[in-house]
This record gives sequence, C-alpha cells and structure tokens, in this order.
Amino acid sequence: MRTRTITYPRSQPLTWVPVVKRGIKVTVVVVFFGLVIVLCCNWWVLKVTEPRNYYQLQQLPPTDVALVLGTSKSIVGGQENLFFRYRMEAAARLYREGKVKRLILSGNNDSVYYNEPYDMRDALLKLGIPREVMKLDFAGRRTYDSVVRCREIFRENRVTIVSQPFHNARALFVAESLGLDAVAFAAQDVPNGYSLKTLLREYLARPKAMVDLYLISPTTEHRNQAISRRK
Repeated sequence: MRTRTITYPRSQPLTWVPVVKRGIKVTVVVVFFGLVIVLCCNWWVLKVTEPRNYYQLQQLPPTDVALVLGTSKSIVGGQENLFFRYRMEAAARLYREGKVKRLILSGNNDSVYYNEPYDMRDALLKLGIPREVMKLDFAGRRTYDSVVRCREIFRENRVTIVSQPFHNARALFVAESLGLDAVAFAAQDVPNGYSLKTLLREYLARPKAMVDLYLISPTTEHRNQAISRRK
C-alpha cells in the first residue's frame, strides 16, 4: 500500500515586520535625541541666567521698571492661583522697598472675559500700590511677547523681571538675547507638587524660546488696547 506525501505551500515571509522594526528603531532614536536636546536647552538656559536671578531682595540691584509676568488669577474650580498671588506680592514688595519706580503688568487679554493685566492691577491696588505707577500690557500672550514689547512698545531697556524662579530663567534668557539689561526677582515658589503640569510645560518652553530667538523670530502685536468692557 502506497503512502501519499502531502506537501504544504511554503509560508510567505512577513514583509511588514522589518518595516515595523525599522520604524520602532527610528522612533526610539528620535525620542532619545529629542530628550537630549530638551535637557541640554534647559541646562543652558539655567546656567547662563543663574547669576542674574535674585532670591534676596537686599542683593537685588535697583532699576526703574519691573516687568511683572502675568498668569491666571485662579485655577480650575475657581481656587486662588498661588503663582499669581506670590507674583503680585513680590511686585508690591519691590515697589515698597524702592527697588523699582514703575510696574509694567504684562499678560494675556484674548477676550472680554479674560484680562490678566486688569487682574494684576486690581490685586496690586489692594496691596496699596498707586494706580499711576502701573502700566498695562494687554498683548503679553507669551513670555517672549512680554519681553519684546517691554523694549519695543514701552521703550524700556533696563528692567527687573518678576515671576517664579523657574519662569524667570527663560524670561531672562529671552531678555538678554534681545539685548535688554535685565535682572530678575524670584517670587515665592509654590509648594512641591502644586502644579506639575506647569513645570513640565516650562521644560518644553525653554527649547521653544531658543527656536523663537534663533530660528523663527516671530512678530508680536504692536497695539496695546484692552479687549474688555471694564474701565
């Protein structure tokens, strides 16, 4: 009795596997070098601005003008934003101690319902700062815009920047790269874990600042008119 040999067709090689492997390798390499670039940019920004980022009021050299960088006065849920509160307290302290004579309050005002400069002004009025020493910048949508407009719109070339320490570093880097004679005063920092999202965003914003300064040079708004019905 003869036995029959059954032959099966050879399976075709999975041609997509090498492509997927190659894609994974490329992705890993791109992510790795991207992280290296981000870390290097952050290290460089912090390194070059450290000598001009002051934590002690007594050591801070006086200037005529403080550039106070804006943020929302409240967080999700309507609770007080500590970043905002501490910046306003730091700005008020600079004025009271005679470290600055005038304040430029620079922030976002992209609708009738959101006006950071007005909120900063109102907070500083409550802290006893005279209305006449405050100038409002309604187009400080980003730190880059605030610094550029300080020079080009308000004609100030020597300023004290006011924000939290991590934010001051980027603002100082932009200011010095644009030729401003700037120092920064560190407002009280928030508790650890208060806003991890803000810190993560700052790590990405520093490389973006370098792109803006050295590659793009984006234009900024040249008007200074409030989008608000408030008086």
